[in-house]
Amino acid sequence: MEKVRGFEVAKGFEDKNINLPVRKTKFAAGYDFEAAEDTVIPSFKKGMKPTLIKTGIKAYMQDDEVLILANRSSNPGKKGLILANSIGVIDKDYYGNEDNDGHIMFAFFNVKDEDIEIKKGDCIGQGIFQKYLVTDDDEAAGERTGGFGSTSK
Repeated sequence: MEKVRGFEVAKGFEDKNINLPVRKTKFAAGYDFEAAEDTVIPSFKKGMKPTLIKTGIKAYMQDDEVLILANRSSNPGKKGLILANSIGVIDKDYYGNEDNDGHIMFAFFNVKDEDIEIKKGDCIGQGIFQKYLVTDDDEAAGERTGGFGSTSK
């Protein structure tokens, strides 16, 4: 069977009992991602960096597709968690990159007054595969040379 789009366990997580993302209902757009390990997200303080939550997952897709990472609708109200980058963008060429094999992570800030503990297996966000378009004069020819946050390097 030809691989079109889907999820795999990223290198280094093969023995960590990682569950591949799934849609919970037949009309859901998003695939639910779980935390790969216990993580504490500290209460926000000015100047701090977001906490990266590991998923142990990588995604493959077609040339004209992207995986959009979105927060769970319940996270801000119940846990005080907001995505630091509003949405995550996982490009096709992130898959299998030499830095981290395409390992997908969610970047969170915690706006509550207390630290929030995420347990392994907790649903932390969702991923939505989408087609994208390019302009008539697009000439992008660059190639990815790294992993998380490497596009502009």
